[in-house]
Amino acid sequence: MGRSLIFSNFFLFSSSVSPRAHQTIIRRIDPFRKTAASASAFRCQCTAAPSSRQSDGGAKKKRVVSGVQPTGSVHLGNYIGAIKNWVSLQDTYETFFFIVDLHAITLPYDSKELSKSTRSTAAIYLACGIDPLKASVFVQSHIRAHIELMWLLSSMTPISWLNRMIQFKEKSRKEGDEHVGVALLTYPVLMASDILLYQSDLVPVGEDQKQHLELTRDLADRVNSLYGGRKWKKLGGRGGSIFKIPEALIPPTGGRVMSLTDGLSKMSKSAPSDLSRINILDSKDVISNKIKRCKTDSFPGLEFDNPERPECNNLLSIYQLVTGRSKEEIALECQDMNWGTFKINLADALIDHLNPIQVRYEEITKDPSYLDQILSEGASKAGEIADQTLNNVYQAMGFLRR
Repeated sequence: MGRSLIFSNFFLFSSSVSPRAHQTIIRRIDPFRKTAASASAFRCQCTAAPSSRQSDGGAKKKRVVSGVQPTGSVHLGNYIGAIKNWVSLQDTYETFFFIVDLHAITLPYDSKELSKSTRSTAAIYLACGIDPLKASVFVQSHIRAHIELMWLLSSMTPISWLNRMIQFKEKSRKEGDEHVGVALLTYPVLMASDILLYQSDLVPVGEDQKQHLELTRDLADRVNSLYGGRKWKKLGGRGGSIFKIPEALIPPTGGRVMSLTDGLSKMSKSAPSDLSRINILDSKDVISNKIKRCKTDSFPGLEFDNPERPECNNLLSIYQLVTGRSKEEIALECQDMNWGTFKINLADALIDHLNPIQVRYEEITKDPSYLDQILSEGASKAGEIADQTLNNVYQAMGFLRR
């Protein structure tokens, strides 16, 4: 989910504010510190779409929801393709960015590392510039409504819809039937729950996630058709629809960073070789070594957009994105450059770009209480909206009130 969505030096670190000081600020001015509505307080909410936060001008901000799995290390593809773009979105939209730990268990995983990697991913969000005063940051499993809504949606999801999901076909073929659980098949239903639970207007997605978003839209349409309209209005609901129909927010550039060892494959946490990716927390020496050993070609000069040179295009694109320069500038600089010189320049640019993130990450992780506070605040706000949506769905589907 969401890994899928670029401005080189556009960070909102609040780096001059220590985690403890930042925590104090949140306690004083965070307008969203409210106790989450109890899931057991089942009642008619009389609205199908909880209100989005208002902008300074009074207009309601559209709501954006996205997240990254905590399995493996957060890498350059996650950062450029998703997290870096979230930083710019949080100023324009009402944003919810969470760590999708429930999705992380759809394939074999290390239970001893899940909690640790979840905290690390949350710290990376903040280190990259996600501001908890502008965005809600929380852990997916801390909001139980995700699972409850998934179950309700599952009752309306034809198996044939899930069998068509390309990612399920690819992963089940790779892992083998004996290693594939039901959760991998129903993964898109949980993703739909993640999105619809918050009445999302827009969802940052990469090309490989568009099919899952289409399923989400289909499920929202189905629920609205079965239980919305006049039926919903008779129950006191407003607007006639149970769910908003979310739209895709696909980045024009930078949405897909490719592997360092194969320019035709996406940079991935699951790739067997760590040499295929630059991890956000890689040391300077590790970054230099990975770039030195990355796959190139034997063509003279360097150029963008040559289909016969996927590795060249990928490395130039990374260089462009981390330096914040235009494509034209990079093309002019590198057109006559050899690989040896370019790799040194690229490694230096990556190190310079990632170093402030790594420094901020170390600062955040030294104070566990700060991170706990941020996640608690985010879950509190998200829980209010999630419980309201879930209660609406229960009521629309005819369940006995608790």
